[in-house]
Amino acid sequence: MRRLLIATRNAHKLDEIRGLLPGVEIVGTEGWPGVPDPEETGATFEANAAIKAEAWRDATGLPTLADDSGLEVEALGGAPGVRSARYAGAHGDTAANNAKLLRELAGVPAAGRGARFVCALALAVPGEATRTLRGECRGRIVEAARGAGGFGYDPLFVPEGEAKTFGELPAETKARLSHRARAFAKARAEWALGEEDNANKG
Repeated sequence: MRRLLIATRNAHKLDEIRGLLPGVEIVGTEGWPGVPDPEETGATFEANAAIKAEAWRDATGLPTLADDSGLEVEALGGAPGVRSARYAGAHGDTAANNAKLLRELAGVPAAGRGARFVCALALAVPGEATRTLRGECRGRIVEAARGAGGFGYDPLFVPEGEAKTFGELPAETKARLSHRARAFAKARAEWALGEEDNANKG
């Protein structure tokens, strides 16, 4: 599979995915401005990724890859989960989302602040069953935001094996440890996406 539609309108994400899938011709959704984004009604990251991938596959006839990601906190029963981007109400209000998360965890000791970032990928190919997989990055939530790097919950999340938050760590370190990088590494290996797999096959 050398040509792949990515079900996103985010140009930054497209550039990131091009770097994660070398050798694949990545196509964005800008060529189909009249196609509406599907409503993400799934209860899991995998379900929402599949909804997006299947909708765009059906609309374009192209093999389509979609992702859905977010943060799960153990002390909150997995919240914010699939509602990570709209945890405080409005979609994408990072400051409000982070403030709500810290309020919900007020008084919870460090040992109880375990969390993980999750990235689920769905691959929808015409005539085939949709496939899904996930990548995870485990860590913990700190008591106050640290660092100005990254985005979303990054200033609150310290990955396992590190002392700094994603907001403090260099971008290349985050790229190596992140849930998205791990998910795409699996996709290259398990779905034969990208140059790496062809080389491994000899």
